[in-house]
Amino acid sequence: DAGSSVEETEFNWDEYLEDTGATAAPHGSFKHVDTSLQNGFAPGMKLEVAVKSDQNTYWVATIITTCGQLLLLRYDGYGEDRKADFWCDILTADLHPIGWCQQNKKVLKVPEGIKDKIPDQEEFLQQVLKGACSAPANLLEGLHRGKNPLDLIAPGSRLELQNIRDSLEAWIVNVVENVGGRLKLRYEGLEDSDKFDQWLFYLDPFLHQVGWAAQHGYSLQPPLAIRSLRSEADWQEILQKVKEEEEESSVPTDLFKDKPVIGVHSFSEGMKLEAVDPMAPFVISPATVLKVYNDKYFLIEIDDLRPERGSSQHYVCHLNSAGIFPVQWSLKNGLHLSPPPGYPGQDFDWADYLKQCGAEAAPQSCFPSLTSDHGFKENMKLEAVNPVDPEEVCIATVTKLKDSYLWLQLEGSKKPVPECIVSVESMNIFPVGWCETNGYQLRPPRKAIVNKQKKIAVVQPEKQILSSRTVHDGLKNQELNSSDAVVINGKYCCPKIYFNHRCFSGPYLNKGRIAELPQSVGPGNCVLVLKEVLTLLINAAYKPSRVLRELQLDEEAAWHGHGETLKAKYKGKSYRATVEVVRTADRVADFCRKTCIKLECCPNLFGPQMVLDKCSENCSVLTKTKYTHYYGKRKNKRIGRPPGGHSNLEVAMKKPNKRRKRRKHFFVHKKKRSSTSVDNTPAGSPQGSGAEEEDDQDESEVSHSLAQDRDKRKRKLRTFSFSDDENKPPSPKDIKMEVAEKLQLDSNPLEWSVADVVRFLKSTDCAPLARIFLDQEIDGQALLLLTLPTVQECMDLKLGPAIKLCHHIERVKLAFYQQFAN
Repeated sequence: DAGSSVEETEFNWDEYLEDTGATAAPHGSFKHVDTSLQNGFAPGMKLEVAVKSDQNTYWVATIITTCGQLLLLRYDGYGEDRKADFWCDILTADLHPIGWCQQNKKVLKVPEGIKDKIPDQEEFLQQVLKGACSAPANLLEGLHRGKNPLDLIAPGSRLELQNIRDSLEAWIVNVVENVGGRLKLRYEGLEDSDKFDQWLFYLDPFLHQVGWAAQHGYSLQPPLAIRSLRSEADWQEILQKVKEEEEESSVPTDLFKDKPVIGVHSFSEGMKLEAVDPMAPFVISPATVLKVYNDKYFLIEIDDLRPERGSSQHYVCHLNSAGIFPVQWSLKNGLHLSPPPGYPGQDFDWADYLKQCGAEAAPQSCFPSLTSDHGFKENMKLEAVNPVDPEEVCIATVTKLKDSYLWLQLEGSKKPVPECIVSVESMNIFPVGWCETNGYQLRPPRKAIVNKQKKIAVVQPEKQILSSRTVHDGLKNQELNSSDAVVINGKYCCPKIYFNHRCFSGPYLNKGRIAELPQSVGPGNCVLVLKEVLTLLINAAYKPSRVLRELQLDEEAAWHGHGETLKAKYKGKSYRATVEVVRTADRVADFCRKTCIKLECCPNLFGPQMVLDKCSENCSVLTKTKYTHYYGKRKNKRIGRPPGGHSNLEVAMKKPNKRRKRRKHFFVHKKKRSSTSVDNTPAGSPQGSGAEEEDDQDESEVSHSLAQDRDKRKRKLRTFSFSDDENKPPSPKDIKMEVAEKLQLDSNPLEWSVADVVRFLKSTDCAPLARIFLDQEIDGQALLLLTLPTVQECMDLKLGPAIKLCHHIERVKLAFYQQFAN
């Protein structure tokens, strides 16, 4: 259709899952991703730590738990007694691997608290260190200290890659890029060419640290595909250079400790089986064991009976390779087996085929048992590598499941791809949000957009705030199509509605987001223009659901307009409400003013009048802090959603989703804005403080009935209407600023237990976060070590709550230094 096209917009997983009614595959189903997130330290590991009471002596401690770069430790000798557990920061504490004291002639001495329990120090150490696992030395000392192990595979690192197409020889590869453990690799010697680049996850069984080939008796040879590009002398020279630079480009050995172990197989040459070619995993085909290298590796060839066949499709496998099945597996599972090219007839029969080839089927005992306990279900969504173009990671839908195999439909790939057959243990599938977390481009789904000139409609900005150009064009097209059903002329034609972003934005609307809205919307049909204006305002709110509730139609009020359903999304839920919109041009100005007053912002924030320099309401003297005193502290009241039948506001629960980082837009708006657009909010009172971060309890808690709430709001609005002369906004001198009280502590936070920390948090407005501190066993010492990056990363908090929490932590730190540090 000439009137439609494909548009790629910024993709949002939350909205996509809601629109498709699908669920995300559970995070726990992607074991390789879980492994990649571990920080290298594990509970049970032991290390040598400086004793606090005597900094010149050390003692052995065991890791109890980890939290980012923080470790909770317990000195050996305390047994199950938790009272002396202590937190320390890997980057600043005096921590060393087991054996460090002996090498550096430092003293190991039992701490005072457990002297009585350990009469013989030497005997005790021999006992506790027998078979103990030391914390990795490279993560405690030198450049790698405190780093995530995965970050150690940096661009320029070298590894060895087995040639899985024709032989067991390996060759050196350079890491070009590391995306969350997924490595882009380039063969050594091809620095200027990306033609033979490969993408592999770092735990791939065919990827090894440098030195693996020599250690296991395999030769280092460039693959046949690239061998002819250089002379033999050149390749030898490259190999020599790599050996000389081995130290600086090597990757720590322990990174590969979680790699799957390759077991011993029992295949023989000539055996037949069913297989999926990993390079084109779209069909199941008959295949043959072409060669057995040793007890770990064998070569498989996809059968091709054509006499004139070109190059054969063969690849190296091991016992746990994905995509190899016993004969008749596809028949037993009701799946189609693709006959070999050149096979006479379409109905393939294994018994005839085996007789014809004079071959035997590989027995069932050769294959590992398949599991169906993996957490994937049909229609679940995930992210998957496109096997045809491994640069692409696409949205994938599980269309079918058999044992431990998934059939995936990929969306948004540059070229259409058939359904892929993938093992549940594949390292080319990832949980929802993995690309965004690792800063990689996920291929968004294509969307068809109908030619705007055929319909009068303003595109609803559910997915993104539209640019002024898009809105303007949509409304302009309305005017051109006057023959359509909606009457645009005179009475029903809405004038331009301006967003005057310098005006006071009130407690609900985010000033930064208002500044990013188009300068104006319209002219056009009243209902369409005003619906567009309200939708943009809802999207510009701190809490869109709250603004929708303020705007929703009061069933008891006189109704003179046109009911329109508007939507809002907030914290994983969708809200809908009917909002009254006027239909005639003569009522537009009054409608805009009343809506502004409902939202407690300047009556000129949006409307038919453009505010050039100074607002007629003199709203520039208002700031959020002054506003709080002027209107009274109404934030303290929870205004819940009314019970069942009393409201037309509907809520649709969103499916449980994934853990993921969110983009934080609104904390950077001031940088983007021009210097003429001045935000009057004083330092220390961010626009979001009152509205965005209202306590995070579930909004569906019922605390007031709708009727009472409406009456109170109306009384307030009558009392503080901007248009009443006696109630002009107060001048600055009438307002007393409140300063946060200095915190007075009754006890030293260094001695606080986990319960004390929880008790303190419950006394603040971060009470809902106390549970996290209890679960993570954060006591006073750990509390004083917490910083904003640690809080964000380890507690998975959005920036707003993290900043509030850190504010309280800083108050404790300040009080600690003032009251107890001396």
